Amino acid sequence: MTFLPRACQNSFPESWLDVKQREYQLLEAIAEDETITQAGLATHLGMAIGSVNWYIKRLISRGYIKATRMDRTRLRYNLTGEGMRAFQRNATQYVKDSLKVYHVLRQQAKELIASMQAKGIESVYIDGSDQELDIFRLSCLETGSLALDEQPGAYIVRMRNGAYSLERRKPAGNGARKIA
Repeated sequence: MTFLPRACQNSFPESWLDVKQREYQLLEAIAEDETITQAGLATHLGMAIGSVNWYIKRLISRGYIKATRMDRTRLRYNLTGEGMRAFQRNATQYVKDSLKVYHVLRQQAKELIASMQAKGIESVYIDGSDQELDIFRLSCLETGSLALDEQPGAYIVRMRNGAYSLERRKPAGNGARKIA
């Protein structure tokens, strides 16, 4: 799970994202299953058990979760009211950030399509199947002005560093040259 879409992540320091993302993931996992163990959290989130322990202590100190003993060796983690509010704030912020990214990508797609039309380009191959390229694909279908090639043709659109990249394919499969 990604806390922020890739295009938004570049605007925040990496350490800020890791802490916030991990805390959010832990809150989410605990909200789904209050009986989950630290080992289960570590496996589920792909973290070391020691890291999970550190984050849980941090979340407890912030008042986001509380731990109660289930038996001699197991703890139960419960989101507090403050933890639930933090979880909801993060979920709401995620939706807002996702919409910002969507609007930015949608505007980029419209501008690139207009640029391609101005150059007389009639068809394009979209190289990739990620969500950002789906936005471009849908924008092409919406305008109806560009045909989508099934196989790489003269022009290829890819996602490069969070932006759409139009490339002209060199003859005889010699690669592609970026043109926009």
